Amino acid sequence: MPFQDDFGRAINYLRVSVTDRCNLRCVYCMPPEGVQKQGHGHVLSYEEMALAIRAAAEIGIRKVRLTGGEPLARLGLPGFVKLIAAIPGIDDISMTTNATLLAGQARALAEAGLRRVNISLDTLRPERYTAMTRRGQIEDVWAGIAAAREAGLAPIKLNAVVIRGLNDDEVAGLAGRTLTDGWHMRFIEWMPVGGSTGWAAGGAVPVAEMRAQIEQRFGPLQPVPGPVGNGPARYFRIPGAEGTIGFIGALSEHFCHSCNRLRLTADGRLRPCLLSDQEVDLRAALRAGGGLEAARELVAQAIQLKPMCHHLGDARVPQGRTMSQIGG
Repeated sequence: MPFQDDFGRAINYLRVSVTDRCNLRCVYCMPPEGVQKQGHGHVLSYEEMALAIRAAAEIGIRKVRLTGGEPLARLGLPGFVKLIAAIPGIDDISMTTNATLLAGQARALAEAGLRRVNISLDTLRPERYTAMTRRGQIEDVWAGIAAAREAGLAPIKLNAVVIRGLNDDEVAGLAGRTLTDGWHMRFIEWMPVGGSTGWAAGGAVPVAEMRAQIEQRFGPLQPVPGPVGNGPARYFRIPGAEGTIGFIGALSEHFCHSCNRLRLTADGRLRPCLLSDQEVDLRAALRAGGGLEAARELVAQAIQLKPMCHHLGDARVPQGRTMSQIGG
């Protein structure tokens, strides 16, 4: 049975950032030069991460999502997936990726035990993709999507962070791919994390505005159950579409009341809430000789520290880390 926090929410989902490094420099996520890299000794080994996951599984964590930075920027990821898949109680392993490095690893990841991927794709335009990521090529994403499909990493969800003046004119076009290609498209409100508040004046596009753009072109959306997954999106379908449209509105339609997740950063901090700087230091305990029991106690402590909700509406914005350092 999942461990409950102080507000009665069952916490069964752990997001594990395997690295703070990324091969892209998305304009809303990282500065052009990237973030200061953690030294090798500061990042948890895969074995330490697996011990933390085992401890979490013993108090009810059932689902693990691998994130980064870009998780595929760390070598040996299929081997780590295999370690997780062998942990009793873990019944679902997924990954969020930009997919530019996925084509060569999709099959090995699936064979190791990865079930699904969420792929970040904020635009369909090659030139805009390169501009928004500051270095990426959209053809690599198409190759990654094709490889994931062939490897059976399904359903594939495509995540678009919608930023006013950057890609908000593509919301309807991206939604249309649920009709033509059967995509499961998710639109995400930009969140001010880690000093990126320069976007806040006009960058965030509310879910209601995104939905209005889609319905203006395709007519009223039909509420539907979402595809398999653990996230907070509310799902809809364009009539006749095979795919779905999900909206994640952390600002305008926050989902804190149903939050079921905990985060483990690459440098070994347990983070109870994405939108709070509060963290629990797991790495120090492990490297001081603490084993499974110590890790289990710290996971339970982090769950109990989960706040009732974030405080972005009160202009209390987390400043300690960028999104790429937390794992999203």
